[in-house]
Amino acid sequence: MNKSILYTCLFALPYLFGCSSNSDKNAKNDETAITAAAVISENCFVAVDELDSAKLNYKILSDGKVTGTLVINYLEKGKNDGKIEGKFKGDTLFVHYTFKIGTQNPTVYKNPLALLKQDSTMILGVGQIETYLGQSRFVAGKPIRFDRSRFTFTPISCK
Repeated sequence: MNKSILYTCLFALPYLFGCSSNSDKNAKNDETAITAAAVISENCFVAVDELDSAKLNYKILSDGKVTGTLVINYLEKGKNDGKIEGKFKGDTLFVHYTFKIGTQNPTVYKNPLALLKQDSTMILGVGQIETYLGQSRFVAGKPIRFDRSRFTFTPISCK
């Protein structure tokens, strides 16, 4: 009986490793499919508020997702440099902004942002944010204000 268990295990090992390598290949294929999503449009913007400035670049993918970068240069605070990921809901782009502050041992933050598309501009919204289970989000039922924005992004050519 012990020999039959041993033989069963020996025959099962190649099968298990074969499945494992196939799942690795499938995961790599899924990643390729995600990165291969067609880019519908690429959009680049700049905003200036007195001595502070910001640059927003994003791509709209064929699956409806939006990815890009946002860099905000504050004269007094330094630079917030990060990536955005999200989706449009109507005329508003809702994203998670993952950014770093500092140069030597940068601290990483992840905050929600809302940008209202109005004509050819994008207006950065201001809203109350709460943290729940380690994730920041806009407080439900509290308005996001676009009339109090520091940054109104105007389009520029993408390079």
